[in-house]
Formats: sequence, structure tokens, C-alpha cells
Amino acid sequence: MATNKYYDAIITGGSYSGLAAAMALGRALKQVLIIDNGLPCNRQTPFSHNFLTQDGKPPLEILQTALQQVSAYNTIEFLTDTVISGQKTGKAFELETAGGKKILAKKLIFATGIRDLFPGIAGIEECWGISVIHCPYCHGYEVRHEKTGLLSNGEITFDHTKMIANWTKELTLFTNGPSVLTAEQANTLQQRGITIVETSIERVVHSNGHLTKIILNNGEELELKALYVQIPFEQHCTVPEMLGCEITPEGFIKTDMMQETSVEGVFACGDNAGRFRSVANAVATGTMAGAAVSRKLIMEEF
Repeated sequence: MATNKYYDAIITGGSYSGLAAAMALGRALKQVLIIDNGLPCNRQTPFSHNFLTQDGKPPLEILQTALQQVSAYNTIEFLTDTVISGQKTGKAFELETAGGKKILAKKLIFATGIRDLFPGIAGIEECWGISVIHCPYCHGYEVRHEKTGLLSNGEITFDHTKMIANWTKELTLFTNGPSVLTAEQANTLQQRGITIVETSIERVVHSNGHLTKIILNNGEELELKALYVQIPFEQHCTVPEMLGCEITPEGFIKTDMMQETSVEGVFACGDNAGRFRSVANAVATGTMAGAAVSRKLIMEEF
């Protein structure tokens, strides 16, 4: 089913970054459609931090306030659906949704986030964003001085371990198999009181997402309150790649300082375009994308 409306911009993803972009465009009097399936990646996270004026608020509370404020702009529309494909059609972009709609817009903004690829360890996913965490700047203060673990085994493990040690002196590094640390690196960490465990993890034990202990494959049990995890990810939406957007070696959508991708007229913001995963950063990059798109439209239409 094709729609007759030709939007100034379609924003795919209606969480923090997408809504920030929409607000910038709405305030510039542009016709905007937000397409979202209602599943933000941090929906399990109880509290958001390092966001000035919003510190300690539940992310879903921030999201509800954002939705209310963005909805006040009458040039912004919402569609609950999922974008599955896209193509350039003349001077316009055409997106197709899972619900069978085909929608045209002059510009596109993808605020679609990333999908975490959890390791095969029972309990990790249920604790994600609660006590199994990714960022000390988002969560470190709340678990300061607690028994903490870091699940990591790669090139950045040494530096990452040093970082986490800032928040706790009771730190255990779980390499989940033979460590790739050099003997010198391992010795440096151990001299700082950091335990290195190479035995693989069987499961994490938790209560409603709150970690209590780690069970190793040899049966050993270790009490923990928090576990930092470095896990791989993939783009939540493959449509930018379908349109020809360049992906960085790390797996992010490549953008310039204005959040425009390698395809002119296509923008990306939030977690899909950078490594710093926070609500504050999502809002900042979304605002930049919305302002950049509105400026581009204004200059083209003058």
C-alpha cells in the first residue's frame, strides 16, 4: 500500500536520538514521519545517568516525556511499524515497511541503534543493563567499591581492566578461556590486586536481573554484584547498507560531523553511528542530525 504524502524527512527509530532529530525538524516547520516498533534497546535499564537534568531517571520515563513534547509539533507524525527496505527514486527516497507501506521522503534519518550479540552464557541477557553492564560512565558510580567482574579477552582488555579498576578495588577479570594478555600485562594487573580467571563461565546467577554470583564450568562459585561485558554487535537495521551507506571497520554507520552518511541525504545518529552509548549522546547526535537535515532542506528549497 503506497501513501500519497511526500515527507520532508522520515526518521526510522523513535527512541531518544530519533525523537531529538524530530524535535529539531518540527521546530523548523518540516513535515516529518517517525517510524518505530516500540522496542528501545535500553528497555531493561532501570536508571539513566550522566545526562544533566535527567540523572537517575528511568529511561522509559525520559522517553515518555520526550514523546509528549515531540507530539506537540503538528508537523510530526508517528507510525508503529518496521522499515524493511529502501531505495532512491529520482530525487526522493522510498522506504517500505513490514506492514506493507511504501513512503516517500526527501531526506532520511536512521536512529535505529544496534543489536547486542550476547555470549552463550545463561543469565547474561536477563541481567543486561541492570547488573551486567557495558559502560562505567553510565553505571560505574552505582556499583562503586562492590565486587565487580569484567568479561573480556582481546586487544583492549588490558586498558579496559585498568579503567574499571578506578571504580572498585575488588575486581576480577574473566577471560572465559585462555587469556591473551602478555605475561607483563597479567603481572601488572595482579600486582594491583586484580584476579584473572581463565576458567570459562557456565552461567550467572541473579534475582530479577540483579547479579549475585558467577558459576564457572569447574563448579567454582564467585560472588559478584556487577559484571562488565564487552560483546559484539550488529546493526539493528540493514536498510542504510542497502542504500549504500558506508560502514566503519568497527561496524558503525560512518557519518561526518553533521551526522550525514556517505550517501547524500541519508543521516544516522545515536548508537548506530558511534561507540559512546548513552541517552545524552543519543539526544546530542539526534539534535545535530535534525538540524543538519532541516538546514539542507531550507537551502535546497530557497
